[in-house]
Amino acid sequence: MADAATGAPKIQGTLPLYKKPEPLHAQTHKGKGLKYGDRPFDFLNQTHFLPLTMSEFAQASSAYPIIFLGANYTPVAVMGLQEATNLFVDPETGLFERNTYVPAFVRRYPFVAAVHTEDNERFTLCVDAGSHLVTSDNPDQPFFDESGEATPLVQNAIEFVQRYEIDARNTTQLVQRLRDLDLFEEQKTHFQPRDEQGQPTGDPQVIASYWGVSGEKLRALSPEKLAELRDDATLGAIYAHMISVGRWDGIVARATARQLGAAAAAPQPGITPPPPEA
Repeated sequence: MADAATGAPKIQGTLPLYKKPEPLHAQTHKGKGLKYGDRPFDFLNQTHFLPLTMSEFAQASSAYPIIFLGANYTPVAVMGLQEATNLFVDPETGLFERNTYVPAFVRRYPFVAAVHTEDNERFTLCVDAGSHLVTSDNPDQPFFDESGEATPLVQNAIEFVQRYEIDARNTTQLVQRLRDLDLFEEQKTHFQPRDEQGQPTGDPQVIASYWGVSGEKLRALSPEKLAELRDDATLGAIYAHMISVGRWDGIVARATARQLGAAAAAPQPGITPPPPEA
């Protein structure tokens, strides 16, 4: 579906959340579509890291630490401290916290692009057939109409996924530029346990180790190089990443509150995820 071409299409990059992505086809997926139900974000509640694109850094930095992980220095939003725990999804209701930025990776789900090997500009639209959102039981938003034509849901998904792939390529270029300039350094986030009176108890604990942009290395760049980074939006992404590190305190507070079962810190009533829109 969506721009078939010769050459086997492949899904590129990190792909958490997805269980069984397959090409969307009018015959295979006839009568199927999306139904969000009462727990629309259950697919997200066990994911504590999610990939981000460069264009999202500014908005994402308002809620999440943005860090770089692995050999490819993949930028991700931190949504929890432990595997299988997303601190922004209410485990009791399956709803996402209201008034909090929802990454494009989530808004794209359950759709994804499989890029054709012969031409990276062409892709096949896929859908996660293993998603609890996909159903043949009277879907709220079908994939195809009775004549087999793609519905507005699928048309909008094609445009959304196409823009996401462009953003993903720009993000790969951003990471490569930061590596070429040797701006990355290994960073750690620590947590200091305290007693009921707020006094430190024991030694600080390392809760995360990751790659981040070094302020010292950034300041050592020449004025000309800094101007280049400013003019192509790289510097803005760097600053958003560096500012976002201050969100670690909020992540730790959320984890502590959930562990203690603090009702006052529970997420507010959530929202239903919108389908991809043009």
